[in-house]
Amino acid sequence: MTCIILGYQKIPKECWDKKQSMSNQPKLKRVLSLLDATMINAGGIIGSGIFMVPATVALYTMSSSLFFMVWILGGIVSLFGSLSVAELGAAMPRAGGQYVYLNKAYGPVWGYLYGWSAVAVINTASIAAVGVAFSEYLGYFFPISAFTVKGIAIITIVLLTVINIVDVKSGARFQNFFTFTKLGAIVGIILLGLLMDGGSTQNLQPVFSDQSFTSLIGPIGLAMVAVLWTFDGWIFVTYVASEVKNPGRNIPLSLIFCMVIVVSVYLLLNYVLLYVMGFNGMIDSDLVVSDAATIFLGKNGAAIVTIIILISLMGANNGFVLTSARINYAMAKDKLFFKNAAIIHPKFKSPTNALIIQCVWASILTFTGTFNQLITYIIFASWIFYGMSAGAVIILRKKMPDMDRPYKTPFYPWIPIVFILFAIFLTVNTILEAPRDAAIGTGIILAGLPLYYYWKKND
Repeated sequence: MTCIILGYQKIPKECWDKKQSMSNQPKLKRVLSLLDATMINAGGIIGSGIFMVPATVALYTMSSSLFFMVWILGGIVSLFGSLSVAELGAAMPRAGGQYVYLNKAYGPVWGYLYGWSAVAVINTASIAAVGVAFSEYLGYFFPISAFTVKGIAIITIVLLTVINIVDVKSGARFQNFFTFTKLGAIVGIILLGLLMDGGSTQNLQPVFSDQSFTSLIGPIGLAMVAVLWTFDGWIFVTYVASEVKNPGRNIPLSLIFCMVIVVSVYLLLNYVLLYVMGFNGMIDSDLVVSDAATIFLGKNGAAIVTIIILISLMGANNGFVLTSARINYAMAKDKLFFKNAAIIHPKFKSPTNALIIQCVWASILTFTGTFNQLITYIIFASWIFYGMSAGAVIILRKKMPDMDRPYKTPFYPWIPIVFILFAIFLTVNTILEAPRDAAIGTGIILAGLPLYYYWKKND
């Protein structure tokens, strides 16, 4: 029966009951403060990458000017992405982030393909990968078998899921604790590296490269890809936009504050690494931060850094678990996923089923060991969708000029355009350098189309 509610028109009883039932459904609550939102982003970004990538960047640049230029440029590009997406998050503070923006700007198919990619691979495989990395780093302190590594990883995923089911605010507090702890620990490493014996400004040589500009384009591009990977995660807060207090103000500010914090910490830590080890020392190191700490802290340096990495990984994975489940929740609300995933727990006020589904799939990926392979295949897709999200800023300015925008991207349209160009560069570079992986990744994304039409048909 068609239900019509217009003015004072009499409403059929069954329609009124349906309306009342919908209004009585539990909803996500706005409980996340500006601090929570900032720490969710910063904690998600600072994972294991910053402890490994500096050695790769040193290998590709081999001069301090290029080394720091790549890190600064990577921070600026990521900041441009944040400034662009902040406009969308402030204007559309709904759960799901990019899924919502791509849906609105390009149509439901594109929103769904992003959501499918995130739920099936991008985010869940990342949760599995970080869980396994955490277990492997525990192996520094005591021997762990390959089977036990997977078991510990699954236990951590389940634990983080339970924390975020019980209370969204508790999950945020957990995130705040781990983010503050790892930031404090990294700042401690920076200060000790600068103040204690072991470093020298001579290690900053050479300042300039003796190679031609054309010969450096390829290596700089590879170094940039590695750096941008360490900055990935700046979009996390948009996934939980429906739970952020005063989103028109706090979402943009959290993105900006997060990037300022992360860029500052990354630049200072990289200066210390180069100051202590020099290019040759960094290139020959598999665990560059641990090896640097050993120089000025002695044999305990590696253990201290390993503990910091464990804290970083746990905090990063909590950020993944907390935010990523909101994507399949948003899809379910649009009837493009299992409908039970859209249910909010009446007591905990969290998307419990969405979190459980995410947990189960990430655990399966952990157990099968396919997560790293899947990430390799589909990682370039992240930048396709990032670029499309920046493009959505421009499209929606044209398409919906009257939309309420509490925050607008500064220097519009240049900031979104620059970010889009970088996204195109990274995507094309991946296709040229790894065509097989890009083709398989494209196939995985397009595999979501039959499911999209299935959900639409059964809507």
